[in-house]
Amino acid sequence: METETATRWLTDAEQCAWRTHLDVSRLLMHQLEKDLQPFGLTNNDYEILVNLSESDGHRMRMSDLATATLQSKSRLSHQITRMETAGLVRRVNCESDRRGLYAVLTDEGMDTMRKVAPHHVASVREHFIDLLPPEALAALRESLRPVADHLRDNRGKV
Repeated sequence: METETATRWLTDAEQCAWRTHLDVSRLLMHQLEKDLQPFGLTNNDYEILVNLSESDGHRMRMSDLATATLQSKSRLSHQITRMETAGLVRRVNCESDRRGLYAVLTDEGMDTMRKVAPHHVASVREHFIDLLPPEALAALRESLRPVADHLRDNRGKV
């Protein structure tokens, strides 16, 4: 027979903090997505464009891009297909590994990034950054760092 461990239910304060976090996360991502719509982009599209624009040669192995964007390889492949159709990225075979593929930012993708980035940053400022004083932002960053580190360390573990 298994030994049961007593459930550590959330206190009222913990429950409030958790639900506030969920609300902010969902509402903020919804708003950022809405603000990308006039450019024909989703949050996932934008995240891929950012990753590629910041990588050497504006290219990443598909497997690394999947890891960076927390997507399955299959889902990323579908996403990249849509972005290829839009002319934002292209796939290139990896010369050192015949099975490997790179996602490469096209000139049109980089132009899109340059056009959209200022609007995205303004949206992030309007709906998040500028609503909090600098000391609250610093405290939030420090408070969330252990959570981010823990989740990064546990990625891929069963």
